[in-house]
Amino acid sequence: MTHSPLDALDTYARLDPADLYGRIAALPAQIDEAWHAARALELPDSFRESDRVVVLGMGGSGIGGSLLRALALDLGAKTPVDVVRGYELPAFVDERSLVIASSNSGNTEEVGATFSAARAGGAKRLAITTGGRLLEAARASGAPALTFTWGGEPRAALGWSFASLLAICGRLGLMPDVQADVAPALAEMRALVAQIGRDVPEASNPAKQLARRLSGTLPVFVAAQALAPVAYRWRTQVNENAKSWAMADELPEMNHNAPLGYGAPANVAAAMHIVLLRHASMHDRISRRVDLTLEQLRAANVAAEVIETPGSSVLAQMLWAIQLGDFVSYYLGLLYGVDPSEMRALEWIKTRLAAS
Repeated sequence: MTHSPLDALDTYARLDPADLYGRIAALPAQIDEAWHAARALELPDSFRESDRVVVLGMGGSGIGGSLLRALALDLGAKTPVDVVRGYELPAFVDERSLVIASSNSGNTEEVGATFSAARAGGAKRLAITTGGRLLEAARASGAPALTFTWGGEPRAALGWSFASLLAICGRLGLMPDVQADVAPALAEMRALVAQIGRDVPEASNPAKQLARRLSGTLPVFVAAQALAPVAYRWRTQVNENAKSWAMADELPEMNHNAPLGYGAPANVAAAMHIVLLRHASMHDRISRRVDLTLEQLRAANVAAEVIETPGSSVLAQMLWAIQLGDFVSYYLGLLYGVDPSEMRALEWIKTRLAAS
């Protein structure tokens, strides 16, 4: 590994001219900033009376809602959290619902459509955005907005799409407040960055090593409970940063169908690499399922491994795993020789839709 391209500084200068690396490494600081900004946001007292939280969001802006929902369930929140990724608002949304629209650009058409529908249905509404049509709509209707400045990719703005939601819902009493968990979690993230940053050689860098093992494979990321949306985040980060196929699955549901197909077709099985994320607060029966799933996969000649996710709290375990996955997907992109920031395929769809 002494000649790894991941250890050569010119690799980063050549393939990452927009410095996505810097934004990935700065995620702990961004989360801290977004947390405090959201805690300071003035909100109507009526928001506390909400009996449901509905998060609107797509792509990198929408992942925060999925993470919020998973953590709320894990913490035993009594207020349900729903996530809408599409053009239509569920019929159950009414005047007692708090609808939070998350769009980095403010011009995501699906979010715009559902935010308007929420107003028509009388729901309480809040926008999280840098500007665009979403901010205009919020201001025109008197809905509060948390605005921020961001010049990078929506997927790299996880602090604003997740930590802000977490801070707002905890402050309003709609879920248990995790304020005491934030500082330790950020410290653990920073310690991880020091272990897996680009200056740490591949020979002793677990993120670079995992990217190497995933190179040339079809990765499948598997997790459970609070880490299930983290596995999905790993999948989408490989899609976007490595410009590569990836998949995600969830335990225990995976054990009730997928094992029958582990070994076939043989050429597909040979190309796959399964990464199971096990976190410290995982249900003990699901943890046992991780071991059995690993055994069954290897018996079917499918490459598989378990990543143990440490952390002082469930939030810390989620953020630690997110930070690791972001670095792994970034390094995988460099191994594939691609610019991890490039987004032409996504912009092509938006351009064609705008013209139709």
